[in-house]
Amino acid sequence: MPSRRPPWDYGVRPDDAAPADADRLLVWLARRQWRGLVAGACFGIPWMLSVALVPAAIGHAVDDGIVARDGRALLLWSGAVLGLGLLAAAAGNGRHWFAVRNWLTAAFRSGVVADRAVRRTGPALTRSMPAGEVLASFTSDFGRMGHSFDVFARFMGAVVSFVVVAVILLRGSLLLGLIMLLGGPLLVASLAFVMKPLQRRQSAQREEAGRLTALGADTVAGLRVLRGIGGEESFLERYRTQSQQVRRAGVRVAGTQATLDSAQVLLPGLFVLVVTGVGAHLAVAGEITPGQLVAFYGYTAFLTIPLQTAVEMADKLITTRVAARRIARILATEPDHPDLPSRGPLALDGVLTDLASGVTVEPGVLTALVSARPEETAAVAARLGRTVGGNHGVTWGTTDLDDLPIADVRSHILVSQADPRLFSGPLRRELGGPDDDTRLATVEVADAADALAAVDGGLDGELEERGRSLSGGQRQRLALARALLRDPEVLVLVEPTSAVDAHTEARIAGRLAAHRKGRTTVVVTASPLLLDHADVVHLVEDGRVVATGSHRELSRSHPAYRSVVVRGEED
Repeated sequence: MPSRRPPWDYGVRPDDAAPADADRLLVWLARRQWRGLVAGACFGIPWMLSVALVPAAIGHAVDDGIVARDGRALLLWSGAVLGLGLLAAAAGNGRHWFAVRNWLTAAFRSGVVADRAVRRTGPALTRSMPAGEVLASFTSDFGRMGHSFDVFARFMGAVVSFVVVAVILLRGSLLLGLIMLLGGPLLVASLAFVMKPLQRRQSAQREEAGRLTALGADTVAGLRVLRGIGGEESFLERYRTQSQQVRRAGVRVAGTQATLDSAQVLLPGLFVLVVTGVGAHLAVAGEITPGQLVAFYGYTAFLTIPLQTAVEMADKLITTRVAARRIARILATEPDHPDLPSRGPLALDGVLTDLASGVTVEPGVLTALVSARPEETAAVAARLGRTVGGNHGVTWGTTDLDDLPIADVRSHILVSQADPRLFSGPLRRELGGPDDDTRLATVEVADAADALAAVDGGLDGELEERGRSLSGGQRQRLALARALLRDPEVLVLVEPTSAVDAHTEARIAGRLAAHRKGRTTVVVTASPLLLDHADVVHLVEDGRVVATGSHRELSRSHPAYRSVVVRGEED
């Protein structure tokens, strides 16, 4: 049987892209759960209507039962009040169920589309916005995306009940009806003077909170380095300063929010006071009955609920739009590479050439790239693997690498960066590979047996996030083993032994060359221990290849190469 999709994934097809605009995103979400919204309204309207009609039943009980001294009428209208109460209880349960469902559905759907955008854009996202901003969206914005959907059922009930009560008042007293019809909307509209500043201040607070999250994430990521250079106090002061910025922004939001919250009580209260005063005057003048006066007071007391609901809806809509703008920024980020469909199995062969630098990678050989400026050779490696955006100018035989779908490039070329990341989970899954014998053999190639032993349980053990329980060298060697286990057609390694000692590096160099013999491998390094095992070495200066040969040939004939390698030996 086919597996059922999770409920929050309904309506989000794999090829369905959410709009990268806050308002359009909200409309897009509403269209995909319109059934739930309509169902919630179908419960919310009778729930609030049943409460709204209670004063009418009480008014009839006063006039037809108490004033007229009719016990049967009093019993009848008392039963009507009881029935309305039961209806309100039943409809209220249904409304609440759909409100929570709509809230969670909107929140999770927002998470689904944002997660797809993050996967689609990759590193382009963190270049366009700080990682802390993205983290803040995933931790807080998705929950806020559902706030408007939560209030929607009550808001629809508030609108309908307000109109019904206004019509009842118009039939009983034209003056009271007009006060209701004109005064209520004016009270809600007056809150716009508070809501616009609130939206601006919420956005500002969200910006400051995102910067604080980004600063915290960067500090934690570089904690080892900070302790090594004694920079904890400096970063602590930066964090303290930004924290105070968030606090001040929060205080500004709190003042405006408090004004809005107090207005939700004050304005409906004044409205009740006006309507009750006018109704009492009409009752004394004999224009309305005592029962109608009681009913009118009940209506005005009830109308504080729909008016407060309308204000709450506006408040939640502001919060939702602020969150939607954040998520829209994620959705609007363009990936480095166009999302082209895979062509299926490809027969790629020939020399891999970076036209910008002149680097050529012959098939089946170990090629090394050397430069006095490591960022130059790292840029060449990134172009060879298409890990950066733009026009790369790399050919593989007669094929332009930019013409291939990125999925096909990834299936043939693997780039292991200088700072590879390890993820939490079982070490066996993190390493990959077909079986344990292959995994252990590859761990031996990477000289990572001590890293394996450092994980409690070995291959069966759990690797902590980013492998933080391991040393930098152990993490680097496990990442090298992971790359080797992928066994790609072309493997590009950027500084794979920068965090290990010379003895370990010598063992890795010999084993790596033997393991990848006959396979295309590119190593970016200035280590003579690795360079001595390379079949071809390219020296890059100012972004161009200036010399090519073996390590020993270049060491004898090229002073610039010798100075780079000697510096590498001293380091």
